[in-house]
Amino acid sequence: MRNIMIFAAVMIGLGTVMAQMADRMTPARAGTVPQQVAAVEEAAPASGRTLNIPHDARGHFATEGRINGQRIGFMVDTGASVIALNETSAAQFGFRPTPGDYTAKVTTANGTIKAARTRIAMVEVGGLVVRDVDAMVLPDESLSENLLGLSFLSRLKRFEYANGMMVLEQ
Repeated sequence: MRNIMIFAAVMIGLGTVMAQMADRMTPARAGTVPQQVAAVEEAAPASGRTLNIPHDARGHFATEGRINGQRIGFMVDTGASVIALNETSAAQFGFRPTPGDYTAKVTTANGTIKAARTRIAMVEVGGLVVRDVDAMVLPDESLSENLLGLSFLSRLKRFEYANGMMVLEQ
């Protein structure tokens, strides 16, 4: 049992190091990260980790995150119930719903559409990690940007708009 625990710890550490190395070596794919991703300012208060995300030129809070260790661009959307991924992005993470999987009705600014439910093992944004997160896959024509919704945000200690920044704290 002791050997298994040591092996598991080594594998976790190795996986973390490999993911960091891959990020430095692999440029982001054009379809996964918005063109103007805002820099994220991080602070580490005693109570936890805090991210301050400035708005972009459109007034949106765009940031880079990770799904199961792979990079993705998100727009923070406090009005979205769950993380919403377009089909192209979802496919890069192995989420490939069949036409029969599109059973959920989702109301968007563009009307009601069908979406496929999924669950993401791990979502990380600037060091804030949430595991086992609900998400939806929407058709590409219905969703141009991936949305970081309440299924992630509500599991943080707090999220708020303050001093022109979106503040996320875990």
